[in-house]
Amino acid sequence: MAEPIKNKRPDPAVAPTPQNTPLNAAPISSHAQQPGIASIKEEDLGAAAASIFAKDPRLVSLIQGRLGSLVGKSSGYIESLPTEVKRRVSGLKGIQKEHSKLEAEFQEEVLQLEKKFFAKFTPLYEQRAAIVNGKTEPTEDLVKAGEEDEEDEGASVEDKAATSGDVKGIPEFWLSAMKNQISLAEMITDRDEGALKSLIDIRMEYLDKPGFRLIFEFAENEYFTNKIITKTYFYQNESGYGGDFIYDHAEGDKIDWKAGQDLTVRIEQKKQRNKTTKQTRIVKKTVPTESFFNFFSPPKPPTDDDDETAEDIEERLELDYQLGEDIKEKLIPRAIDWFTGEALAFEELDEDDYANFDEDDDEDEDDDSEDHDDEDESEEDEEDGSKPKQEPSECKQS
Repeated sequence: MAEPIKNKRPDPAVAPTPQNTPLNAAPISSHAQQPGIASIKEEDLGAAAASIFAKDPRLVSLIQGRLGSLVGKSSGYIESLPTEVKRRVSGLKGIQKEHSKLEAEFQEEVLQLEKKFFAKFTPLYEQRAAIVNGKTEPTEDLVKAGEEDEEDEGASVEDKAATSGDVKGIPEFWLSAMKNQISLAEMITDRDEGALKSLIDIRMEYLDKPGFRLIFEFAENEYFTNKIITKTYFYQNESGYGGDFIYDHAEGDKIDWKAGQDLTVRIEQKKQRNKTTKQTRIVKKTVPTESFFNFFSPPKPPTDDDDETAEDIEERLELDYQLGEDIKEKLIPRAIDWFTGEALAFEELDEDDYANFDEDDDEDEDDDSEDHDDEDESEEDEEDGSKPKQEPSECKQS
């Protein structure tokens, strides 16, 4: 039997924590923050502690687990208060409930105000789409207003127009705008650009209940038959802490890819050699790949069975939500500023953003990938040239 440790300090008391932890708000308005994942940030720790954590990542995991177990637990202080003080605390909670009702009412009125002004913006968006797609030309007043802050822009445009030939509208307007928006640019691969060049318009609409729908309209193209592809963001019926709308989930349209044109998958091929006959064959396999069009296959919220992957799914949900907000709040309202790049001057970018924006990720995603020698113990389908069954493609959010 082990002897007790001498001079051992008693276990520390449970640290005081809030009685109610605020919900993670995902407001419909751009004036509040997107949902975030709670984490321990290294900059909040001392240099010595950061060094210790770097050497032993298990310590970080242990601390995070300990802190997680404390959330929502009472420190015992409230329970120890006299009865009359507890009654006053309950009264303050009652006041807070009234405050929460007003906050929810405020958020609802903000939403109605957004919808009211969105109706006023819509004719401007329609006018923009007509000019971009060459259905009409801007008036002289519009051109003059746009040139007021530009030096000699009118002359340079006029000179180019004389030699540019018959160009309809503004070619690749939406693709160029999206590639200048950092979060979207990181999702667009070289293979995606051919399809995105056929984008006619990107617009949005509010739902009858809290939420919104993004609408991508395409011209005829060689990749898919859809003329319209939408993605809808839904919010929970209950308001969160502070009256904000809480993001629930998103749903995207199914893309009807033409034969061999699915940009969300690629074909891997490798050699297989039978151990008995020593014959080899080329086997092709369909595997998911990075693509902007994975945006229309949003991740599903984690379930109780996804404990090991819950953190990864939460991060993907957060990214998916933020991309939708960026399109709704930044790209659509100021598309011309993203097309010209002027909007970048108003973005707060860190060094990582600049690095990601400048680097050229030329990933080789051709169908003819490098062959790999792989011995296959299966003795079925020995015939050369046989076509193995393709695995179902999985569109996953990048």
